[in-house]
Amino acid sequence: MNHLVCVALALLAGVLACLPGTAHAAGQVAATHLELTGHWVGFAAIALFLIAYGLVMAEEFTHLRKSKPVILAAGIIWGLIGAVYAGNGLDHLAEEAVRHNLLEYAELMLFLLVAMTYINAMEERRVFEALRTWLIARGFGYRQLFWITGGLAFFISPVADNLTTALLMCAVVLAVAGGNGRFVLLAAINIVVAANAGGAFSPFGDITTLMVWQKNVQTAQGGVEFWSFFALFVPALVNWLVPAAIMSFAVPNERPHGGGDRVRMKRGAKRIVVLFLLTIVTAVSFHNFLQLPPVVGMMTGLAYLQIFGFYLRMTSHRDHGGKVEDPAAEAELGSPVAFDVFNNVARAEWDTLLFFYGVVLCVGGLGFIGYLTVASELMYGGWGATQANIAVGLLSAVVDNIPVMFAVLTMMPDMSLGQWLLVTLTAGVGGSLLSIGSAAGVALMGQARGHYTFFGHLKWTPVIALGYAASIACHMFLNAAAFG
Repeated sequence: MNHLVCVALALLAGVLACLPGTAHAAGQVAATHLELTGHWVGFAAIALFLIAYGLVMAEEFTHLRKSKPVILAAGIIWGLIGAVYAGNGLDHLAEEAVRHNLLEYAELMLFLLVAMTYINAMEERRVFEALRTWLIARGFGYRQLFWITGGLAFFISPVADNLTTALLMCAVVLAVAGGNGRFVLLAAINIVVAANAGGAFSPFGDITTLMVWQKNVQTAQGGVEFWSFFALFVPALVNWLVPAAIMSFAVPNERPHGGGDRVRMKRGAKRIVVLFLLTIVTAVSFHNFLQLPPVVGMMTGLAYLQIFGFYLRMTSHRDHGGKVEDPAAEAELGSPVAFDVFNNVARAEWDTLLFFYGVVLCVGGLGFIGYLTVASELMYGGWGATQANIAVGLLSAVVDNIPVMFAVLTMMPDMSLGQWLLVTLTAGVGGSLLSIGSAAGVALMGQARGHYTFFGHLKWTPVIALGYAASIACHMFLNAAAFG
């Protein structure tokens, strides 16, 4: 019974772990911050959040879009907080906290929006359709495609990031699937696991890894430097390969049907792919060399696409090889002036973007109420570093790895290099246990709606958990010296 109580408290602590902006705001106003963890407002906020998340998990059955309950809950939670603080003459503190939360959301939303816009533009230019027919023409079956897309996700995410990589690979899977829902589900799960695992061993691969690196964490064995993270390569690889090997047996042993004829991409398609890669390089460079938020580089990359879109429209007479009057060409390639970057912006998965708004504000409000201290004392004060760091990965599957990792960095427990690498690994790959545990999983639920769902992913959670346990054991064995 005590074990069950501890597990329940651990999950609750994870749900109540605050977001970056909230932790920052709470630290600034610690002297006058109201303690609401035992107040009815705190209990009401917890109940609202759990009800909203319950509706999110039941989306597959209720068909209620996941953004709606969390947005409503966010408004009510902050309304209750604002009322209490205004009644105590501290309304400016709640205002500062919610504004900081909004800034954190704006960075995430704009980053995602640019990535989605590029993917939509490549889809409109028929890049994925051409890739699909090329893969089919090469004779790849579903099982081979399962390994190809998973492998690409694992090795691309350290350079780009796990979210962008997952969106890109899922677009390929949807184009290749030929309507096979079972393949889409398994391939999407494989992509989420591979992208999160690949992002765990590179400072650029995951926001949480980047946070640890940029925090300049110091240990008795030295700082967590850039090259320190690559010690997690083999554990991360194990984390992906274990569940992938098991799931591959469930992938249909068939080949995609139809669509094997060569598809002609629209003019500018290859250049848009290059611009997307240049956008990723710009985002990484802005953050690494100029210490600017990556979203600034992403928005700069959106300008690349806007200007190139203007060029396509101004030179539309070159489309279809100059044979605009050719009915066959028109039928195959569409209108020569059809490209409009804002059409691609409009086709972004807005339900997913608004869902992130609700989560950021909900969890941010719970953190501002005062539950960060509760989580810190429960985990690192009572359990010890190893148990706490393993639990961080499990908690990140419930909330999201970003707020959980920031909570750890705010606590700044005294740990060895091996323990900091352990929490980096678990926070990065633990989110793969549930579809809502990582930005990649949430984004793919929107992109592959109807095929990749919360409960579809949940069926394979035990297999993913095997990979999670194996990766931890691998890290503790291979990097034992770092635990000091």
